[in-house]
Amino acid sequence: MDIFALAADNLLSPIILSFALGLFAALARSELSVPEAVAKGMSIYLLFAIGFKGGVSVADHGLDGRLIATMLAGGVLSAVIPFVAFVLLRVLTGMDRLNAAAVAGHYGSISIVTFVAATSVLQNAGITSEGYMVAVAAVMEAPAILSALWLVSQGGKSEGSGGRMDAELWREILLNGSIVLLVGSFVIGAVTGQDGLAMIESFIVSPFQGVLCLFLLDMGLVAGRGLRNTGGAVTWRTVLFGVLMPPIGATLGLLVAMVLGLSLGGALLLMVLSASASYIAVPAAMRVALPEANPSIYLTLSLGVTFPFNLVLGIPLYLAIATLMIGA
Repeated sequence: MDIFALAADNLLSPIILSFALGLFAALARSELSVPEAVAKGMSIYLLFAIGFKGGVSVADHGLDGRLIATMLAGGVLSAVIPFVAFVLLRVLTGMDRLNAAAVAGHYGSISIVTFVAATSVLQNAGITSEGYMVAVAAVMEAPAILSALWLVSQGGKSEGSGGRMDAELWREILLNGSIVLLVGSFVIGAVTGQDGLAMIESFIVSPFQGVLCLFLLDMGLVAGRGLRNTGGAVTWRTVLFGVLMPPIGATLGLLVAMVLGLSLGGALLLMVLSASASYIAVPAAMRVALPEANPSIYLTLSLGVTFPFNLVLGIPLYLAIATLMIGA
């Protein structure tokens, strides 16, 4: 598979160009903006659609050992990747323990929008995948937060707060809106199956690509504003980390996918989940658990560096590697 052809095709897709438009508009200080309520509505739509369609696929597939094993493996990956990210950050940037742990937690969790973009690439390429990967995505949201808090707790009082593990944090982790919606729509899809999909297909299938383009336009605006307003908190070394860490996570995801015997499409999605960084669920949890951590660092890295890297170069790279290792 020609990685350069894949990258070119991905770069010229409406999804990536929409993100680029938003990024350019923000960096050029244009007045273009997407109302917050509209952006929230599009986020709800995308989460519901991907969760519902994943649930329908599971209803068709049925519960089996591979599904359970993949979900468990996803949870383990989410818990382990922050340790790799933490060590790389400390060695590469010399970042303090508190902020390094906060950033590492983002890289153990997932970006559901990157996941959705990867499913779109698979669909356009005619490659099928295991429908239950959306359930794996939901499982991978939270364990990384606990790993980040453990990393902070090992530093002692001299290296910052030990992090908060109270009822408010557990509520933020377990009842985060994106997790509730993703899991809930997945369950609805699994219960109603193809009959349920047929009833709302015109709503969650046909408009999906267009809504995704508009959502990524808004993501480009947000990323561009974040890059403009870092205030010197992000250096070239931290940016380098934001580019190096995704392929490392993707490699771990590929190894696990091969052990599990996932299809090419399933392997790509697990690689993307392992390579992406959260910019919704984990920042919300970090505000509660590690309020002393600098959000300019972890938000800029996850949304301004890793997110566009994965969209433009990462997904084609991971697909080419997965094809080489697993076969079409």
